[in-house]
Amino acid sequence: MTVNTPRILVVDDEPDIRRLVCEILEDEGYQVTSAENANTARALKSSVQPNLILLDIWMPDTDGITLLKEWGAEEALLCPVIMMSGHGSVEAAVEATRLGAYDFLEKPLSMAKLLLIVTRALEASHLQLENAGLKQLLAIDIEPVGKSAAVARNKDQLKRLAQHDTRVLFYGEAGVGKELYARYLHNNSSHREGPFIDVAVGSISPENSAVVFFGKESLGKIYPGLLEQAHKGTLFLSEISGMDKETQLRLLSALESSSFLRVGGSESVRVDVRVVASTRIGMEDEVKSGQFRQDLYYMLNEVTINIPPLREHSEDVPALLSFYVNYFVNQDKLPFRKFSMAAQNFLRNYSWRGNVRELKNLVQRLMILGVGEEIELDEVKSALGTIVSDIMASPSVPEFFNLPLKEARDHFEKTYLEYHFERTGGSVAKLSAVIGMERTHLYRKLHSLNIKL
Repeated sequence: MTVNTPRILVVDDEPDIRRLVCEILEDEGYQVTSAENANTARALKSSVQPNLILLDIWMPDTDGITLLKEWGAEEALLCPVIMMSGHGSVEAAVEATRLGAYDFLEKPLSMAKLLLIVTRALEASHLQLENAGLKQLLAIDIEPVGKSAAVARNKDQLKRLAQHDTRVLFYGEAGVGKELYARYLHNNSSHREGPFIDVAVGSISPENSAVVFFGKESLGKIYPGLLEQAHKGTLFLSEISGMDKETQLRLLSALESSSFLRVGGSESVRVDVRVVASTRIGMEDEVKSGQFRQDLYYMLNEVTINIPPLREHSEDVPALLSFYVNYFVNQDKLPFRKFSMAAQNFLRNYSWRGNVRELKNLVQRLMILGVGEEIELDEVKSALGTIVSDIMASPSVPEFFNLPLKEARDHFEKTYLEYHFERTGGSVAKLSAVIGMERTHLYRKLHSLNIKL
């Protein structure tokens, strides 16, 4: 199992149901542990630290409602809990949701519905944890690194734009740092005390997008969506070309009125949120082809900020190398290393197809796997897969060939999907057609590989 594989704990006293649910979830790529009673569940929850729990209500020792209440009192941010019961009732469902359960499933279980709710619960939990982490991260002053004319110009423009509620569209290749510039805009604005919510639009399935963006009301419980979570702050829509048409229409209405209805709700919700967006492709073609609404495009594109590729301001490479060395020393407690002058000169002339993101990943890899205080030129070339001699170039075996099969396959799939995702402009629909994978399975694959572009 990879580090990013979600861990699920299944708690049910019926062996056949336990076995069936575990097998189905494992087939979907989840890491699954099971418990037959509350005492075992308590122990496994502590040792496994699951990302999601499927919890039966009726058990021989302690019932699921009591166990849910116990866990909720212990943790302020309990992982999502989906309740299951063969003797379902409205009262039990209401009590479970009041205590913080994500949803309620009646037996006999519909496996299709189970998988859908599991996916939604994990997505919601990921956003909740990410947003909590971002609030802590934003205590640090974040700004684009570099003293080139391009970086200085964009920082100056964003400082001026930050004083107004102008909607900004960031345009640039994958990996140039569009999210970082959006954070810089947020941190210099009147919304700086509010949350900064970042969402990769193309990774949200059309079936879930309405709930993810606008939230829902169910059995008297409110599940806030992204717009509501970003109240008094900034909502950053990454790669807007991947937004489905129904969400485009609802978002347009929400931006025009600063209000919206939750899914299943009847009362209008008013929000004060600054919405900014990014794209790596020319949106004019998407508008002309009818894939993206013209009125929404103009609303999101009051001002365009072009973020240049790293190769066009390569004089900033040494500063970026130094910044990320210090970043990984402070954040990940890695031993300090520095790039030799020869290595820095080589990297200034490197093509950087993956831009700043590629540079950051390179620094991290060299600091984790390398030894010695200085990072020499040969080590850099080897890490980039471009080992050369003074006489002739010699192709090297890809690094992931030395990994175990499961890790190598994940590495290949991630690289393969990222490559085609970029070529299709961040559109999951186009990616699905190009690689020949059904969209529902593709969404799960993108999520399991933690692909966020």
